[in-house]
Amino acid sequence: MKFKAQDIAEMLQGEVVGDSQVEVGGVSKIEDGKPGTLAFLANVKYEHFIYETKASIVLVNKTFVPTQEISCTLIKVEDAYQAVASLLQMYEDMKPKPKGIEEPSFISKSSTIGEKPYIGAFAYIGSNVSIGDNVRIYPHVFVGDNVTIGDNTILYSGVKVYEGCKLGNNNIVHANTVIGADGFGFAPSNHKDYKKVPQIGNVVLEDNVEIGANTCIDRATMGSTVIRHGVKLDNLIQIAHNAEVGANTVIAAQSGVSGSAKIGENCMFGGQVGIAGHLQISNDVKLAAQTGVPSSIKKEGAILQGSPAMDISNFRKSYVVYRRLPELNNKISKLEKEIEELKSK
Repeated sequence: MKFKAQDIAEMLQGEVVGDSQVEVGGVSKIEDGKPGTLAFLANVKYEHFIYETKASIVLVNKTFVPTQEISCTLIKVEDAYQAVASLLQMYEDMKPKPKGIEEPSFISKSSTIGEKPYIGAFAYIGSNVSIGDNVRIYPHVFVGDNVTIGDNTILYSGVKVYEGCKLGNNNIVHANTVIGADGFGFAPSNHKDYKKVPQIGNVVLEDNVEIGANTCIDRATMGSTVIRHGVKLDNLIQIAHNAEVGANTVIAAQSGVSGSAKIGENCMFGGQVGIAGHLQISNDVKLAAQTGVPSSIKKEGAILQGSPAMDISNFRKSYVVYRRLPELNNKISKLEKEIEELKSK
């Protein structure tokens, strides 16, 4: 399907600069733009690509003013990144979606399934499961007993949802993620071994949550491990038992949240961040990649980096010194030699 520049501009409430009748039938990155495709420019450091791209249409911010001649048609919008996200969502919504219940699959007779479901082959739906409308469950998904799944939720292939967990509306869980496995609870004994502590709680995902592939969210020892509405978790993340992740928080890949940690709302964590157990992280906190957090962060809006975590400005100052350590060590060695020579005289 092809769209004219004028049609796209109307959808995005934008302004066409150039040929309003030029058509596109796909998207491309601005540096790899091809005729008949739409690209976007949101970051000024990539501006040089717009003067050489072959893309037919480029979305730009309204504030963009070219400094050279441009061959493509521009569509000026308030926020080019948000605009392309909206277009990609429209494109995704237009793609055909699987429907119906494939065979072989197992669905317990005690479970209820809403309207317009998709349940892929080899899926397993346990006893007393409640599944809402327009839910898509792809092949090889396991849904344990007494699980609740809200409307419009998608579970991709290989997802495992253990018994008693509750998933809200409009959630997306990517391949091979495990929700509700036992928390890491063991009590040391006098024999220097460990006795397993039964994990009898569950996991609760509120609405509009997205979880990347191969992520693990452990069930609570008692009560619930809670992922609040709007949270976005990347691939390969570990959320331990009884932890809570606040609304609209985003966490990048390979991060770990230890047991009973409470993370506030609207936080942003880079990759490989580690949070120690039983901590409280305030709202709007930002943690740079590989930050290690050994104690609670009480200041809202704090930006930290390093392990152990420190204010990012202090980290940068410290890193300047750290990079100079070999040079400083050589200077100290020379000074020690000079002092010894002076002593000998």
